[in-house]
Amino acid sequence: MNFPVPPRPLRMLLVLFGLLLACARAAADIEVVASFSILGDLVREVGGERATVHALVGPDQDAHVYEPRPSDARRAGTARLVVTNGLGFDDWLPRLARSSGYKGAVVVASDGIRPLPMNRPDDHDHGGSAGRADPHAWQDIGNVRIYIGNIAAALAAVDPDGTDAYRANAARYLAALDALDADIRKAIARLPEERRKVVSSHDAFGYFARAYGLRFLAPAGVAGHSEPGARSVARLIAQLRREKAPPVFLENVSDPRLIERIRSESGAVMGGTLYSDALSSADGPAPTYLAMMRHNLATLMAALEVR
Repeated sequence: MNFPVPPRPLRMLLVLFGLLLACARAAADIEVVASFSILGDLVREVGGERATVHALVGPDQDAHVYEPRPSDARRAGTARLVVTNGLGFDDWLPRLARSSGYKGAVVVASDGIRPLPMNRPDDHDHGGSAGRADPHAWQDIGNVRIYIGNIAAALAAVDPDGTDAYRANAARYLAALDALDADIRKAIARLPEERRKVVSSHDAFGYFARAYGLRFLAPAGVAGHSEPGARSVARLIAQLRREKAPPVFLENVSDPRLIERIRSESGAVMGGTLYSDALSSADGPAPTYLAMMRHNLATLMAALEVR
């Protein structure tokens, strides 16, 4: 079937409309740099189609030992917005952004949360000074609600035309967080007190423990690369032998050898792998924050309910 060709003036108007639409889309394409994969996912959820987000520390990568590359500096230098976690977790990113010539705002997503202190005497924090806050605030969904509000406000500040879109995206995501939070609380409420204890590779779950009533024991401090002392490991193994040994869990960014030693010497059972500081790849079990938290919940419950 042959369709009539529009008159030339109409064709020109259609071409012009297409160009204007393309320009509008380009203007809304906000380049955002986030420090690590979990934070990058949160920014993508709020930014939607108006933002292109680059997480410098990718899936299954350990932000504790990350060393920025020249390509990271170039990307930060051309970004419209830089988003960090704060609390000492990614102090390298603001320095990288400024040295690259970035002139915009550096948004701290965790601003406004109630931080947990590093309360272990042998903790090694990210900056090397005792008494700093535990940076793993995203393990409490209540804190992530604050993250989302900070991210939405920051995106609206650099892209006012997208304010309504960012607010709508944030509202949709907050509803999903509320549902997830309710599911976690309902599941853990089924566990008796004596089954609410686990061992993980390092102290990444303090906020989760405070929010949901579990107790996490860990041989390493808050920084995943910190080497626990022999006395700390021996005390933990002795404690697990005295008690009914809780299950032990690997983390996707930690060396499994230490946790395997603790498992074998204490008689504990292996509970599976938890995602603490990084998402999985797209084909893994935790490619988004929501999927990560649901995977962790399912993994914890599978081990704790059968004991």
